[in-house]
Amino acid sequence: MPVNEKRLSELLSAIYPDYPEKISGQDRAKTDWELCNNGVFSEGELLQAYSLASGVPIAEESEFKHLKITGEIPEEYSVTWNIIAGRRNAGVVLLAVEPYNLDRHIYMMRKLFNVMPECYLVRHNLLDSIRNAKSGNEDEEPAENKSDDREMEEILRSMAGEARTVRLVNDIFMAALEQRASDIHIEPVGDQTVIRFRVDGILRDYMSLPLSSHAAVVSRIKLLGNLNIAESRLPQDGRTNIQVARNNIDIRISTMPTLTGESVVLRLLNKGSVSFELKNIGMLPEMENDFDRLIHVPYGMILVVGPTGSGKTTTLYSVISKLTDSSRKIITIEDPVEYRLPHLTQIQVNPKIGLTFANGLRHIVRQDPDIVLVGEIRDGETADIAINAALTGHLVLSTLHTNDAVGAIGRLLDMGVESFLLSSVLYGVLSQRLVRRKCAQCGGTGRINDNICGSCGGWGYSGRTGIFELLRVNDDIRSAINRSASSSELERLAIANGMKTLLEDGLEKVKLGITAEDEVRRVAMEM
Repeated sequence: MPVNEKRLSELLSAIYPDYPEKISGQDRAKTDWELCNNGVFSEGELLQAYSLASGVPIAEESEFKHLKITGEIPEEYSVTWNIIAGRRNAGVVLLAVEPYNLDRHIYMMRKLFNVMPECYLVRHNLLDSIRNAKSGNEDEEPAENKSDDREMEEILRSMAGEARTVRLVNDIFMAALEQRASDIHIEPVGDQTVIRFRVDGILRDYMSLPLSSHAAVVSRIKLLGNLNIAESRLPQDGRTNIQVARNNIDIRISTMPTLTGESVVLRLLNKGSVSFELKNIGMLPEMENDFDRLIHVPYGMILVVGPTGSGKTTTLYSVISKLTDSSRKIITIEDPVEYRLPHLTQIQVNPKIGLTFANGLRHIVRQDPDIVLVGEIRDGETADIAINAALTGHLVLSTLHTNDAVGAIGRLLDMGVESFLLSSVLYGVLSQRLVRRKCAQCGGTGRINDNICGSCGGWGYSGRTGIFELLRVNDDIRSAINRSASSSELERLAIANGMKTLLEDGLEKVKLGITAEDEVRRVAMEM
């Protein structure tokens, strides 16, 4: 039911001579309602013009005041597009405040109900009153207002199983792998589904699809992750494993309801492309030697800190890989276990059954480990048990979310760890960020001989490396921890004892041509 734009302009220009001409679709609709709200023309006049320009009749309001809304259409979709779907007699009725995008809505109705809906234009107030009536009667008539989950699931399964949907999702995975993406974002935006890839820490647009494809694509992904495809009102998390071009890809799936539909984010872990070696994480030789000596202490605690996505897990796994041999027992407790490594005992946290970091760590120390990796210290209980494990002859490796190395000390003290215990067990803190590497082929320009560089796609960067600051806890630092010194004093002492800050390490890599100054300052702003 396309809108005759020329006819609509003529009708509204007759009411408002200054009516703009060179707009269309949703931009026109937005302008129309702004003019209506400003009193240029009434809602009745606007609906009349819409009806004449599209052929969609205006609803007789008395016939629809008590319309019962079907539960098949997600509420956020209904609110966003100002539509309501309801059952009347043996058919389905679609009420809309404007005729734009009706073709898309009708397509969805036909998929869901297997019938052609009757379409009418209505005032905003009528939609609001119908919604309010539904809200008031939910407790009285729950059976009539609930959607048939089995019917909905069958429809969505059918959409997800269509050959074109399967091919589309597979193509998205293939493209993400080719572009070295760590994440795929699938989001409804306006009248489109926008797909973006996170490459080297930066989101890039990949493609846009008609919004009518959104339900099918999301349902396909939910099926892969064994999620409830009929549930669109609540967040869901899942996991799947696929083979793409002989690569084993582990995918973590997160869905989230939004005002415009479900947002889906997929974290990709390409197990075949990961190498856990300390020499590959990006430390300069002097710091690598210092860190190597630090991780070979027989007991105590070593922390790796930084925000989410800063490479902490990769660094810890690189440490574990270096320390693994038949003479040591190494146990990890993680949430989630991202990579399965040989010769390790790995435990997945499961709070639903009471297996938390704290509870799991309490039992791990009874398993006679030499080295314990705790995925993250999140609370005081976990911190206390980790400290005690380090005190009793174990090497404990873990992470914290802090901005810098000295911040880890304050965070643990805030969790209730006694300062004299912390000073006794803490041997070092490594803070890190990831920066993009300059493309080796184009030198960061994005072009070769005036042509876009293929290996970096014209971005000038390809791959990432770490920038670091390493706090080694010596007698001066221990004394400062014992007297509860401030973070600024601890930082001054650390720098006096040879610690390079993140910014200094990054700028040194700028001088070496590894990255760019803007890139370093983007992730390690000088405080």
